[in-house]
Amino acid sequence: MSLSHGGCIGLIALVVLVMSGQSSPSYGGGPTRVGDPTTVKGLVGVIDPKAVVAKSKAGSRALAGFKEHAQAQEAVMKKEQKELEKLQEELAASKDKLSAEEQKRKQERFSQRFQEWQKRGQEFQAELGQNHRELVQEYMKKIQQATNIVAKRHGFDIVIDKGSENTLRIALYHRDGLDLTNEVVKEFNKRFK
Repeated sequence: MSLSHGGCIGLIALVVLVMSGQSSPSYGGGPTRVGDPTTVKGLVGVIDPKAVVAKSKAGSRALAGFKEHAQAQEAVMKKEQKELEKLQEELAASKDKLSAEEQKRKQERFSQRFQEWQKRGQEFQAELGQNHRELVQEYMKKIQQATNIVAKRHGFDIVIDKGSENTLRIALYHRDGLDLTNEVVKEFNKRFK
């Protein structure tokens, strides 16, 4: 079962309402109590995991290494692309000077090299994607550990991902004191050097 963007926000809002002991939304007939507000209390915090990775020492080193690897591979691909472009120009320039047989052989060699280059590019993209997924998984586990410590220290019952402009924005609003990102970065730096 998949939740739409609106369904996901609705689910989060319901969890927040239940934790805070406030009335649930009603569609006619007045509010319905979800919990006894004298016994159910909840403090919800938010973090920005991308900022934790970018601002933490270990995370910024990992991102720099990832970026460096990607740039090195990209440079190799661009160099090979320029060589292919040069070969293609030479092939076009020598079209009238070569026999049909030799022209065909050169064209086949060029096509083979081009296909190999494309395959390497696809393999590089797949490798980059896999490395990125592994990096995200590794750092999300670490962020979760640091977040758990900070949340328990300050009495937060729920901490949610703020989201970003590029992803699903989960926390549409939060007051200033609920953003734990900087505290999680400090804890992250203490735990993961």
